[in-house]
Amino acid sequence: MSHNSSATTFLRPLIPSRTSTGILWGLLGVLAFSLTVPLTRVAVEGLAPLFIGAGRAVVAASLAAVALAVTRQRFPRGLQWFRLAVVAAGIVAGFPLLTTFALTSTSASHGAVVIALLPAATATVAVLRSRERPRALFWVLTVVGVLAALAFAFIQSGGLGSLHWADLLLLGAVVAAAVGYAEGGLLARELGAWQTISWALVVASPVMIVLTLVSLESGMPQAAPGQWWSFAYLGAVSMFLGFFAWYHGLAIGPMAQVSQIQLVQPVMTIAWAWLLLGEPLTWATVFGGLLVIFCAGAAVRVRLAPPSGS
Repeated sequence: MSHNSSATTFLRPLIPSRTSTGILWGLLGVLAFSLTVPLTRVAVEGLAPLFIGAGRAVVAASLAAVALAVTRQRFPRGLQWFRLAVVAAGIVAGFPLLTTFALTSTSASHGAVVIALLPAATATVAVLRSRERPRALFWVLTVVGVLAALAFAFIQSGGLGSLHWADLLLLGAVVAAAVGYAEGGLLARELGAWQTISWALVVASPVMIVLTLVSLESGMPQAAPGQWWSFAYLGAVSMFLGFFAWYHGLAIGPMAQVSQIQLVQPVMTIAWAWLLLGEPLTWATVFGGLLVIFCAGAAVRVRLAPPSGS
């Protein structure tokens, strides 16, 4: 009996825990998303930004429709359709289109630093949406993170007196994605995780199909194979399969721990930009990225921490 007990104790660390499994799935999702900005930068070299932003959503919506049909998911009801439209506006239309147009005139590493605000922005929208009352430190860290991102954007744009339009698009993309993520997180409790993004893709598909057709008025684009492969990745992985891994990790949980893995995404993106695109790793990029990531991570932790005395 004692032998069996000791064997069980010895083998237990070799069996993955529920927490480590959730983190691994979440990390896989973040890895998939980390390539989005660099590959968008590759795609815009040969494809129109409107075609990339809208067309990749059409690709993802086609896959989502098949998945929903094969698994016979129930249809959303009532107000859920409106909430899905909010999710679709944020992460199916807003974020892809705004980042794609921004990346026609800025580097992937620059975009990664500004987009590093996303975890803190999502936490802020979640606080407002659920009428939470976080500690004052949460708001302080969030404001510092925003100021750090703006300072980086100003400096990279040529000084404190200038701000490139691409930075405004990136900040708009952060706001759009934060709204979509926060609302999607709440809706996922009712519809399911991957089902929520799938329905959001389907809801947005009529508009995205029209925009794709508009982008094709001058004919089919002529692009290099690498640019087409990048577009395929954006549609199949960044907007669909990546969410499967990400939401599966969140579902396994613990959600608070898994969600913070997203903080490493800007670091991965900057590394990919250096490896794949040959973008230089400047001190401004490294320091700016680390500062924004630190503020975002601290803000998320403060929000997730239980109130003192509880």
